[in-house]
Amino acid sequence: MSEEKPKSFWGRPESLVLYISMFVMGSCGIAYEYTFSKTAADLLGNSPKQWAIVIGLMMLFMGIGADLQKHFSDDALFDKFVFFEILLGLVGGTGTLILLYVFGLSPGHYVLVQYLIVVSVGLLIGLEIPIITRLNEVYSDSLRFNLGAVLKMDYLGSFAGSLFWIFVLPVFFSMVQTGLVLGVLNLLVVVATIFYFRRLIRRVRLLLTVTIMGLALLGGLLYRCHDLTSHAEQFLFRHSIVLSRTTQFQHIVVTESPAGRIDCFINGAQQFSSADEHIYHDWMVHPAMHLAGQRKRVLVLGGGDGLAVREVLKYTELEQVVLCDIDPEMTRLAAENPIFRRINEGSLRNAKVETVAAGGVTEGEAVSLEMPSQRRSGPTSHGELAEIKIINLDAMQFLVNATGRFDVIIADFPDPNSRELAKLYSREFYQLVGEHLSADGIFIQQSTSPSFAREAFLCIGRTLEAAGLRAVPVHDHVPSFGDWGWWIAGNISADQIRKRLGEIDQLSVPTRYLSPEMLRKGLIFGKDRLVTKETGISQVTNDRVYQYYDAGWQENFK
Repeated sequence: MSEEKPKSFWGRPESLVLYISMFVMGSCGIAYEYTFSKTAADLLGNSPKQWAIVIGLMMLFMGIGADLQKHFSDDALFDKFVFFEILLGLVGGTGTLILLYVFGLSPGHYVLVQYLIVVSVGLLIGLEIPIITRLNEVYSDSLRFNLGAVLKMDYLGSFAGSLFWIFVLPVFFSMVQTGLVLGVLNLLVVVATIFYFRRLIRRVRLLLTVTIMGLALLGGLLYRCHDLTSHAEQFLFRHSIVLSRTTQFQHIVVTESPAGRIDCFINGAQQFSSADEHIYHDWMVHPAMHLAGQRKRVLVLGGGDGLAVREVLKYTELEQVVLCDIDPEMTRLAAENPIFRRINEGSLRNAKVETVAAGGVTEGEAVSLEMPSQRRSGPTSHGELAEIKIINLDAMQFLVNATGRFDVIIADFPDPNSRELAKLYSREFYQLVGEHLSADGIFIQQSTSPSFAREAFLCIGRTLEAAGLRAVPVHDHVPSFGDWGWWIAGNISADQIRKRLGEIDQLSVPTRYLSPEMLRKGLIFGKDRLVTKETGISQVTNDRVYQYYDAGWQENFK
């Protein structure tokens, strides 16, 4: 005999409440997974590995939890459900803040604590899904409708939680705040569940009191979140934190020493120090600007701090600078924050900004480079002022959709220390660069350390050659980074690039560090430093440069 279907889509009202609980728990569960994965990636690096480990481990213990629930009797099952939900809200909500403190105070124990939190959350979620199914048995007409409805709400909740985590939470909250918000949401569902099923819960007062105390704790932590996060982060840095921002794309921290030295870190990796950034940025800009056939239109990819643009603006024949950086908050800080403006000398102060979502413009849509904008630098040879435009977009997306060519293209990206960044060191990326480079134009890219990540450095050169560009390596010592390298590339031969660099006897703009003698010295590498048996190039599909980079730094700092 076939089973009778429920009288309504949701069945009885009690089922509806349980389904809503399942939906919210599914949303929070997937969001917890993403939050812990992102935190691990930010602190430990190698984001695909961290995401895979965290999500895989959580799924494993969800299965273990689902099996363990069979040992719980039906006696006081609602009490058990509420208790597990309280634990989930507290552990999931405070987990990210705990991890941040542990990483700062005892980094050797971080992985252990991280796995303990991830395992706990996975176990609790695994316990609750079958417990909700068991609770709903008395309100459902059949097992197949009951099981299907509960799992459906879990999967729908997971999808909604994914969208919420991607498009809403990062826009308004840091990772620590995200965890706390999710915890509060969890406990609010507990409160609603307790009130609705209060006649079936034996320890109503006790569980409600614990829930309210948990809400008070999470609310208090959320209220003091900025101070707590800064306090936890301070253990990670030598000098005092004067600025901390979490954006959709990265975590920015600025510190200041007692002597006034400013250091900027992105996702924990140092980006520049005011003590020696002029060495790095002299190399980043001036060799390319002197080698190019002309220097009217310059494209800076990355470099949202405005320091490379500061050096570019020294050239009087300049007509247009386009700065493409994915993070609007970084370029806003560079244009408005007094610390950044002091160091970049207000290079972005009057720039025209076109913000484009990082997911991008639609396929085939061009980003116009001819729109009117304010002008800011010194007079050009025509007596006008150079135009500066900031476009907030992924660099590769920009090159795919942009029109026009540039005399100089400067790629000031972070090291290829993740698979996401490796695409900006790929053959496909360099082919796009070549398409936007004028016939006598020059491209330069910061290329990590030729000492600490030698194979990655050499891979960048091979990849440039594979993309049809001719490339020459240079290097110098930057105290904050050690031995550091760049690749200079163009359509002219490598021998011509070397010859032209060697023939520069005077720089046409003032510099704090670089000189013609240093340009020639930068071409010289130690014996066999540019020799390797490796032949691989980096592509979007193989991220070879990241593999070389990761192996190199691990070998040198293990």
